[in-house]
This record gives sequence, structure tokens and C-alpha cells, in this order.
Amino acid sequence: MARAWMMAVSLGLALVIGGGPAWAEVIAYPKKGQSQEQFQKDQFDCHNWAKGQTGVDPTKPQQSAAAPPPQQGGAVKGAARGAAVGAAVGAAGGRMRQNQQNQQAAEAQQQAQAQQQQAVAQYDKAYGACLDGKGYAVK
Repeated sequence: MARAWMMAVSLGLALVIGGGPAWAEVIAYPKKGQSQEQFQKDQFDCHNWAKGQTGVDPTKPQQSAAAPPPQQGGAVKGAARGAAVGAAVGAAGGRMRQNQQNQQAAEAQQQAQAQQQQAVAQYDKAYGACLDGKGYAVK
């Protein structure tokens, strides 16, 4: 019964620590019969150590730049600029620039999310290494 409780607490802490888009991937089980109190202390210590090693604190909301809303109105601006050569050509050019800017913003957002996931993965690796060093089976 105590082992099942420890596993449930471990899983719960792993989920709390990993709150955000990338959940914690670390689950630990005490190999050396550590008490519940020792287990909680070790988890806290390892969280602080991993945070110090990686600069990532998955218990805090992640700071990610929100994607800017798609720009609108490029067709009208382009049409005004291109009035000398025809409104249709200007409108098409404005739409193309607008679409390119929107695509660049979406790519920047995807890159930021990938970096965030990589940082959380590094935290998980450090956290797991710490727990392993304290005598826990880590998955």
C-alpha cells in the first residue's frame, strides 16, 4: 500500500512540476526503501538542483511570446502604392507581403515552442539524474 502511495505521489509531482505544454517525463520509484518524507525532500532538492542547472522552472508558467495576429490590410496599402500601375497589381503585391509576414510570424512561434520543449527536456534530464543519484529508479 505504501509503495502504491509513493508511486502516486511521484507521478502527481511529476505532472505538477511539468505543468505546461511539455509535461514532465520523470517518474521515480524508491529502490532503497526511502520513507515518504525522504522521498518528498529528495524531490524538492532535485527540483531545485535541476532548476539551478538548467535555468528552467516548470512549476512557473512558461514565458512564450504570443503569436501576433495575422496582419490585414496589406492588399489595400499595396493597392494605394500600386495605383500608378494598376490597383490589381498593387493589391496582389500587398497580399503577398502580408502572407509572407504572417508565415514568418508563425515560423517564429513554432521555433520558440520547440526551444521551450527542449529546455523542459533538459530540466527533466537533470531532475532524473539527481533522483537516480539519490537511489531512485527513474523512468
